[in-house]
Amino acid sequence: MMKLAPIAAVAVLLSSGLAHADGCDGLPGYHVLQAALRAVVPPSSATTLPNGGLGFPMWLTLVDGSGRVCAVTTSLTSGDVTADIWLGSRIISAQKAYTANSFSTGALSLSTANLYSAVQPGGSLFGLQESNPVDATAAYDGRAVDFGTPQDPIEGKRIGGINVFGGGLTLYRGGRKVGAIGVSGDTSCTDHVVAYKVRTMLGLGAAPGGLDKMLQDITPNPTGGAGISASGFGHPTCLNNPTSAKDGGSIVH
Repeated sequence: MMKLAPIAAVAVLLSSGLAHADGCDGLPGYHVLQAALRAVVPPSSATTLPNGGLGFPMWLTLVDGSGRVCAVTTSLTSGDVTADIWLGSRIISAQKAYTANSFSTGALSLSTANLYSAVQPGGSLFGLQESNPVDATAAYDGRAVDFGTPQDPIEGKRIGGINVFGGGLTLYRGGRKVGAIGVSGDTSCTDHVVAYKVRTMLGLGAAPGGLDKMLQDITPNPTGGAGISASGFGHPTCLNNPTSAKDGGSIVH
């Protein structure tokens, strides 16, 4: 029994060290996230298209390093979340945050945009999108009037889900992964651009590993299908594809 004591002590130390990312303390709060999102997606977006795409309002979800939802907000300054913004994008934004957090480390950041080509038939991650399904009970519970507010029903829950198009990015502080954000509500390319700009405003970028940006390197496949990505981690272009002047450095064209 005496020989087991040092092992138990080491286990306690290791477990306490591994739990550092499980919690929302130290991550941006609801109002900070909302202000950053609204700065990147102002009400004038519908006409000025500062991020390309359709100029639609956006959802943003923040998760901690364990995938637990810390906050959900929107760029809407007025209106109804059941009528004036894509309602389905609420859970998609949470899926994107969960995905980016789940498949990134301190050594390699994978955005959801990096997964598009890899999960196609024949890709290196084919089938990934079928793993970690959404917890439907957690995802669709609660009152709609609370969606996107500090009382959003998914806050504090891990809803899961895997998303494989643009809009999910991991957050880093001092080279350590601390969580992720997911953005949805427009084209997937614009979702990615908005997430990238918000992350830059929050000062939680510096993603490691050489990926993370959207790689628009897909060329047509002569035999049909989803196209061929030179890197294996490419993403298609989108309607009103964000230009280099509008993408905030988030896309490799």
